[in-house]
Amino acid sequence: MTENTLEELLNADMEQVEELLRHSVTGSSQLVDELTSHLSNAGGKRMRPMLALICAQLGAADKVASQAVIEAATAVELTHLATLYHDDVMDSAPQRRGVPAAQHQWGNNRAILAGDVLFARASRLVASLGQRTIDYHAQTFERLCIGQLNETFGPQNNEDPVDFYIQVLADKTGSLINTAAVFGAWHGGATDEVAQAVGLYGERIGVAFQLADDVIDLTSDGSVSGKTPGTDLVEGVVTLPILLLRERLAAGTLDADGQKLLADIDSDLTDPERLASVVERLGKSEVVEETRQIAKQWAASAVDALDDLPDSKAKQALIDLAQLMVDRMN
Repeated sequence: MTENTLEELLNADMEQVEELLRHSVTGSSQLVDELTSHLSNAGGKRMRPMLALICAQLGAADKVASQAVIEAATAVELTHLATLYHDDVMDSAPQRRGVPAAQHQWGNNRAILAGDVLFARASRLVASLGQRTIDYHAQTFERLCIGQLNETFGPQNNEDPVDFYIQVLADKTGSLINTAAVFGAWHGGATDEVAQAVGLYGERIGVAFQLADDVIDLTSDGSVSGKTPGTDLVEGVVTLPILLLRERLAAGTLDADGQKLLADIDSDLTDPERLASVVERLGKSEVVEETRQIAKQWAASAVDALDDLPDSKAKQALIDLAQLMVDRMN
């Protein structure tokens, strides 16, 4: 199979996913459809369904995706969209994917309900794919919620804040990417061993992806993430660069500039000029570079999970995808 053939197959399969996704985010009244299709219509990377389609090739190389693969890939994207509606309410995010966040146009209650509708529609798709897929999807949704809850509670006194944060990322982001890979492998006809390998790969690139976002939130103009730079800072969301600053403070290795930066981070950041100053200084700090390197380590670890898979165009596509996760930071 040539690289062009793989790309053509994936593009054709993705068109089917997009069609089913358009159908799945609509189907109610015009008012409801406008809300439930808001984020889907805004675009997005569609990384999760694409991962499912690539992993399906590990079991059915050079073949178009089966209907089961298309439905599984779409269900994962619907689940992801559902979490975005909920996350934006919790974070009071002003925008998502370059458009106003749903709660700013329709209010918190309607945004939450829209997320619930999308998860229900994902569950309906999964229901046709067998008990094993149903169970895995339910466990994934549990992990998504537990990760979000743990983030709100924060680490306990006996927990390392950095390790705790990485586990939250694995639950909130890695678990669903894991599921995308596993669903693609299962429904593409790959062995359970292959599914386990790509699931581990997916979880690890999920962590790498989120760590890369921590960097991008502080170093981009918002066109990459679709979010206003410094949104996490304003909302008090603790990311790895902040944790690394606090780690240095506790160890007594944080210099005067770093201490002043941390004090400003802990102050009122609703003033645009102060926020811009903090974002600029933090973006140039060594903790952001350290975060960038840790993200690259997680991406490399994801690729390591594929070691036992035979060489193929699909495997190379997975390796390339892992690299793309960290190239976004450049």
